[in-house]
Amino acid sequence: MEKDFLEKVLIDEEEIKQICKRLGAQITEDYKDKNLLVVGILKGSVPFLADLIKNIDLQCQIDFMSVSSYSGTQTTGSVSFKKDLDINPEGRDILIVEDILDSGLTLSYLKNVLIARNPASVKICTFLDKPENRKVDITAEYIGKSIPNEFVIGYGLDYNENYRNLSYVGVLSPKIYSE
Repeated sequence: MEKDFLEKVLIDEEEIKQICKRLGAQITEDYKDKNLLVVGILKGSVPFLADLIKNIDLQCQIDFMSVSSYSGTQTTGSVSFKKDLDINPEGRDILIVEDILDSGLTLSYLKNVLIARNPASVKICTFLDKPENRKVDITAEYIGKSIPNEFVIGYGLDYNENYRNLSYVGVLSPKIYSE
């Protein structure tokens, strides 16, 4: 595949594996006596969630939610709900798994929706954290890596639904979205 869409590789496959091992070990320790429900946020979290749960040495259940607050490279400022949970979260220890904590609008909305359903706890695990771009006051309890305010693709992250299948995280070339 021609890589003219890529400005640079930010996180390679080996670093991704190390991040998943580190977070998986930490989550295993923190949730050892809990009733863990891992909630992946579609579609971007899928590669990260798949690698992360391989490193969580606990019994847990997995479910998915889907919301959106992006169009192209920009957040729209509003969140639209597309898919809800199949498993009742009441009384469960919920770990929201997301590909990136950027503006915080999506995760803030989701966290509030889930808190209203009376879980035992709600925490966030994000593969990437982009604190420079935060628009609401929200932080993740588990962070894979903090990154600068660049538009990233790969390993679940997309630009108009493309590039999610890359095995690494790269910075999208501005020429792709400025044309």
